Amino acid sequence: MPAAAGVLVDVGRSLREGFFMFWMTLWPLILGFGVSGAVQAFVSRGAMERRLGDHRAATVVRASGYGMVSSSCSYAASAMAKSLFSKGADYLAAMVFMFASTNLVIELGIVLVVLMGWQFAASELVGGVVMIVLLATVGGLWLRGRLVVEARMRVRAQVGGRGHLNGQRSSEDDPDVSQRVRSVSGWADSATYTMADLTMLRRELLAGYVVAGFLAVVVPTSVWKAMFITGHGFWTSLENAIVGPFIAVLSFVCSVGNVPLAAALWKGGISFGGVASFIFADLITLPVLMIYRRYYGTRLMLRMLAVFWALMSTAGLVTQYLFRAAGLVPSVRPATVASPNFSWDYTTYLNIVFLAGFGAIYWLYRNRERLGAGKGYARDPICGMQVEVDHAPATSTRDGERVFFCSDHCAEKFSTLVGDRLNHNGSHDDCHVAAPESV
Repeated sequence: MPAAAGVLVDVGRSLREGFFMFWMTLWPLILGFGVSGAVQAFVSRGAMERRLGDHRAATVVRASGYGMVSSSCSYAASAMAKSLFSKGADYLAAMVFMFASTNLVIELGIVLVVLMGWQFAASELVGGVVMIVLLATVGGLWLRGRLVVEARMRVRAQVGGRGHLNGQRSSEDDPDVSQRVRSVSGWADSATYTMADLTMLRRELLAGYVVAGFLAVVVPTSVWKAMFITGHGFWTSLENAIVGPFIAVLSFVCSVGNVPLAAALWKGGISFGGVASFIFADLITLPVLMIYRRYYGTRLMLRMLAVFWALMSTAGLVTQYLFRAAGLVPSVRPATVASPNFSWDYTTYLNIVFLAGFGAIYWLYRNRERLGAGKGYARDPICGMQVEVDHAPATSTRDGERVFFCSDHCAEKFSTLVGDRLNHNGSHDDCHVAAPESV
């Protein structure tokens, strides 16, 4: 009984730690997702497709900018990169977009500032730029040639004629951004993007906070010391920068959800560069690697894993030495990741203010149809993400009705769900799957 009681105490402490990490980052999450939703609603997807045909310096900058204003979800980023590639975008430009979409987005930086400190947010920006430059230059030596040509044929076969059809949109077809910004329906679309992203990432966020709570409370210091070597100068930094992505590969947690894990790893003893490389590595988690395999084939997926891992570790290592030279690496590690108690400080007041703002976002979302929003959009029936119909990365047909998805990952889940229900019920007519609602 004493042992069981001790386990229950540890579980309770871990969940409490995870909850207060969430409480610390609640207002930044609302702010980040709100801004991200607005940008997604007002930035033209058609412009992205037309302007990424090579990987020259100007195109790399554009691809980075487009990625920065896109959804931070690793699944959506990989799907959008595949969609851009299938419609004629240069392969490296599409990969740059994907890197920026998960490492340079607004919500990631805000959560890093609040949970870990501005130095980590700055390192993510600097390291992200380093990683993108390396990808567009050195990375091109390995991610090219026949494998890329075969990959383009493969993804175009997957999307059929949709890639060419969608790529034919002209600039006249793009919405008037200034007019949309001044309309209530435009902000209702923005609110729908915000709610869709939150719905899509809720599992990653929940897993990130829960796992981080357990890592911070339950895992003893001796385990961290065994995993992250210390006291060997450059070799310590190199080992930590390599191990960081390895932990990310196994964690299954991506996007903003890995920031609480990064905070727990920093508390446990990983180096500054190891933290950066861990956060970068949400694009090589096992589920995402399986998506690459389906999109581009096994050989290119393995090459992407090797190149991406090397770039992420190198960027983390470079970032550490740049920040150390500038005296910006924090010298003290926190005893706890988050305060274990409520207090009437700026965090609580900001949470109250932003929860009120979230209420307004939710009201716009719930009343979107009455406000005239949703034209040209559909909802992914699996993850709930808002999808622009003309640029949907994947589609399917169900009972004569077209269903739109944010990624092939969700399209596969939908097909599996439909197949399972058909097998269970024994007839097509008895199968009821939620159709995509217009948003």
